[in-house]
Amino acid sequence: MNYLLTGEETERLSFRLLEYEDYDSWLPLFEESDVAKFLLLDPSLSQNELCDKWFEKSMMRYEKKLGGMNVLIDKTSGKFIGQCGLLIQTIDEIDYLEVGYSILPKQWGKGFASEAAIKCKDFAFENKFTNSLISIIHKENVGSRRVAIKNGMSLFNDNMKTPNTDFDMYKITKES
Repeated sequence: MNYLLTGEETERLSFRLLEYEDYDSWLPLFEESDVAKFLLLDPSLSQNELCDKWFEKSMMRYEKKLGGMNVLIDKTSGKFIGQCGLLIQTIDEIDYLEVGYSILPKQWGKGFASEAAIKCKDFAFENKFTNSLISIIHKENVGSRRVAIKNGMSLFNDNMKTPNTDFDMYKITKES
């Protein structure tokens, strides 16, 4: 199934696939000290190595039809804002559909993550992909937790059974 939002739009954003030409636009995300930890990447890697890992994982998701992050473009300025999308996540041998989002630091606090996450939620439910969605969020990532709550999600599991238990699972059902 194709979970990508390519060609979709919100009031301020358009969605498209990530391309290798986006590398330099995405690189500034990895200047922030906690981003690697929040994205479950090795914080000892350099900024370029982190970006390489991100692209490698993103392209693998596209190829294997595991959903993926879409690039978010500001419709007014044409600027690269961040990424958001629907991702298949397997936790405790159960497949979930996750709303994932990462916004460039210069764009934080402007509501772009919430706007894009809500679009992903609506898209998933309208297309009957699933009856529930999750977001997996590092316990220290206050901004992402706020986005999940604005997206109608509530804390579902604060004791995930993974090697790294620093993450909480937020969830919303279609009925709610």
